[in-house]
Amino acid sequence: MTLIDKTFVEVFGQTPSVIAAAPGRVNLIGEHIDYSDGFVLPFAISDRTYAAIRIRDDRKIRIASVQRRHKIVEVNLDSVTPNYIGEWERYPLSVVWALEIAQGLDIMIDGNVPLGAGLSSSAALECSVATALNHLFSLGHSLEDLARLTQKGENDFVGVPCGIMDQSVSLMAHVGSALLLDCRDLTTKNVDFDVASHGLELLIIDTQAHHSLTDGGYAERRASCESTTRKIGISTLRDLTLNQLHASRDLLTETEFIRVRHAVTEMSRVLQAVEALENKDFHLLGQLLNQSHASLRDDYTVSCPELNVAVEAALSAGALGARMVGGGFGGSAIALIEARNTADTISSIETAFVNSNFKAPRFFTSLPSQGAEIIMRA
Repeated sequence: MTLIDKTFVEVFGQTPSVIAAAPGRVNLIGEHIDYSDGFVLPFAISDRTYAAIRIRDDRKIRIASVQRRHKIVEVNLDSVTPNYIGEWERYPLSVVWALEIAQGLDIMIDGNVPLGAGLSSSAALECSVATALNHLFSLGHSLEDLARLTQKGENDFVGVPCGIMDQSVSLMAHVGSALLLDCRDLTTKNVDFDVASHGLELLIIDTQAHHSLTDGGYAERRASCESTTRKIGISTLRDLTLNQLHASRDLLTETEFIRVRHAVTEMSRVLQAVEALENKDFHLLGQLLNQSHASLRDDYTVSCPELNVAVEAALSAGALGARMVGGGFGGSAIALIEARNTADTISSIETAFVNSNFKAPRFFTSLPSQGAEIIMRA
């Protein structure tokens, strides 16, 4: 019996009917363009969130976690509406709401995706619950359906206007590959991501600078993109070229212009990165990572001092490329490095953080891992 099984029995008095798991993610490149119908290139990490669920014979939803087993959140289904005010339990409740579940549930959560690190712990939580419910109620939703439904839950229930990348890769990822995702129609292509055989490693740097996507910064940037599409008369920024953007500059505020310049150039960088991976051109990939970070820092202004110091220290230590990942305002960065230089790179970043009086960062690596799956069923 696993820890989540044991805790479920301890808290709820019965065994779960299903347990599902879903991973966090690292986005190799393609940041803040999923809500503009762009292409993105994420991969699933090995850290996962688990959801154990059992159907009740009433309309109560009870939610607990292995980490907070003595704090059970209990909600009547009639109260599971977008005006619900709560804490972390909003995320599993958003899935219950989006999937239109009409029966009571006991839900236990466990996981090791770092919170607030820009590695999509929220999507891992949502997708583990969605995968479990889809199986438990035989809903028959496809992975694409579940991605859209969990995004709807986070947008309309939790109130975070996220794109669809995080949920899609958490559900659809494959071992050994990055996932080229077309956010317009959710078509995918697996792109071999094998840096180890070339003596390289992707170092993930958790700056431990807390980030939150509910504080308005994320929504403000998305609003700039949407106001630009209205002014120019296009459906999404996917339909905009860099030349067209410059030709329309007089229609836009300076903030709108630089925000959209990031989106248009980032979409191009994603496709270039796919070619670089297919050609095993890791130096070009590193250059694209650097360009992405500069664009996020200067045009989209979602970086922060900790992220900038992590990137700069990694490059000073010889990294081929480095950039912030995730929504920004904190969280994690990645660095493409020679595996033999891992210890020196970590030391360089740690020293830079000490010199800047920042909290000590955490480091880990991950090979591309499997997406959501059922790991136990009754």
